[in-house]
Amino acid sequence: MTISRREFIRLMGLAGAAGILPGSVFSAARKPADLYEIPRFGNVCLMHMTDCHAQLNPVYFREPSVNMGVGGAKGQAPHLVGNALLEKFGISPDSIEAHAFTYLNYDKAANQYGRVGGFSHLASLVKRLRAERGDGNSLLMDGGDTWQGSGTAYLTRGRDMVGACNLLGVDVMTGHWEFTYLDKEVISNIGEFKGDFVAQNVGINDEALFDYKFPDFDGFNEDDGLAFKPYTMKEIGGVRVAVIGQAFPYTPIANPQRFIPDWTFGIQDDRMQSVVDTVRENERPDLVVVISHNGMDVDLKMASRVRGIDVIFGGHTHDGVPAPSVIKNKGGKTLVTNAGSNGKFLGVMDLDVRHGKLQDFRYRLVPVFSNLLPADPQMQTYIDEVRAPHKKRLEEKLAVAEETLYRRGNFNGTFDQLICDALRKVNDAQVSLSPGFRWGTTVMPGQDITMDNVMDQTCITYPETYRREMSGADIKAILEDVCDNLFNADPYYQQGGDMVRLGGLDYVCEPNQTFGNRVSEMTLDDGTRVEAGKKYMVAGWATVGSKSPGRPIWDVVADYLRDKKTVKIEKLNTPKLVGVSGNPGIAS
Repeated sequence: MTISRREFIRLMGLAGAAGILPGSVFSAARKPADLYEIPRFGNVCLMHMTDCHAQLNPVYFREPSVNMGVGGAKGQAPHLVGNALLEKFGISPDSIEAHAFTYLNYDKAANQYGRVGGFSHLASLVKRLRAERGDGNSLLMDGGDTWQGSGTAYLTRGRDMVGACNLLGVDVMTGHWEFTYLDKEVISNIGEFKGDFVAQNVGINDEALFDYKFPDFDGFNEDDGLAFKPYTMKEIGGVRVAVIGQAFPYTPIANPQRFIPDWTFGIQDDRMQSVVDTVRENERPDLVVVISHNGMDVDLKMASRVRGIDVIFGGHTHDGVPAPSVIKNKGGKTLVTNAGSNGKFLGVMDLDVRHGKLQDFRYRLVPVFSNLLPADPQMQTYIDEVRAPHKKRLEEKLAVAEETLYRRGNFNGTFDQLICDALRKVNDAQVSLSPGFRWGTTVMPGQDITMDNVMDQTCITYPETYRREMSGADIKAILEDVCDNLFNADPYYQQGGDMVRLGGLDYVCEPNQTFGNRVSEMTLDDGTRVEAGKKYMVAGWATVGSKSPGRPIWDVVADYLRDKKTVKIEKLNTPKLVGVSGNPGIAS
């Protein structure tokens, strides 16, 4: 392929703005093998993974076709999908990178390029990059959501992932779904983890601090009332690097606080500024980075408010963003990245740090294609051993998919609809509700739907189902609350996750409206309008406040699939969207 001089200059401009080498410009001429030719630059290499959700084996994962931004976030990364994302980052259509970063032509491209991720393939990539950079010149960071999301993680209480991360060589991590195990299990897992677990925003409430149950834990700081180390210092390539942790701030709201009753969370801007200032004054680092599980919109706002951070390596919202955002603040500027999910990407930032400060950088968000990277033998042996006791159960074939089953997106995905349909059918309900979780892998057409696949979509420590009556007003209140969580113009009021998924009910949604005014015209599948004062039978799962009485959701879905044999979604209960015309976060 030959490009014009004008197009070459345009691509070079994109590369310069993104802080990437000319060799990493996304070109249609690039061959798949070239993905892993990443020239060394500078004297520090920081590698970043996040939100792998315990996916030890390679998976299929479809990127969203709806990822809307509202207010100032409209049209800005990460709220770009499809062709809008390709154009923004100069990625050639129909290239391997276009498949990695978008949903476009998903089935065809997935068949062509195969599965993504897998810890044995990720391990090969990490080892290769570390060898190319030289001993002591790299650091591997994990943004959390690592210990949850698969059958083996659930059955081992996250311990399988601790072992995998130790083999991978993770140096520093923070958390979110890690806190959905019991507090004593969290402490035990961190004790087994060979790296540093950091979180400047996880405190201990006053009552618990008086007689704290984990007084001997290495990260406990009684003077500051912190449950974990706020930061750690590393020397990389002769450079002093401070890594500050920012755990998911809304953990006790989004997940059951009953599992971790003594710990407090929050964004904690002021504390973050204090930690940064203290680190810079006392530790004299050459580079200050934050490993964050805020979500990208929250990271962007934090970067504008907290001075002194060089780079934020972000997670939680599962956004695969090809280049960092550069955010100005009173202290200068901060780079903000986000590295996707499910082990699909590895963020690689090479930095030139001299005279006590960051001089320049190059960044590549590298897709991990299992067909293009060899499996690391040691890691693969570990994975096989972890899965062996559960292999028969997890590989049970429940049904066959007749279309692509996926989750990721602001509204219902086809696997979400499958879960909602199962809840309605098995529990004899008019309406079903399923959380807007962002984790969950993809099943291709013609592929067996196994118990593994079901667990990938449902595997949490509070999986119990319920069947209860709710009024139309109650249902609307739930939808409005989650909608505000997703579309509030202030990122600090966005608590993570996508819109609650529905079965048996349609509605109109106006994302740009205010709280209480975004949801209207709710109707059942038969066209009957939902009335505020009327009662409806509703089935659901994953209650945060108290434990529900029903069977685990995976058993309900498995029963439904065994009965159906083949799956093709008859109706997708997605809302009619109003007032969002031209938003580049929505596929046309």
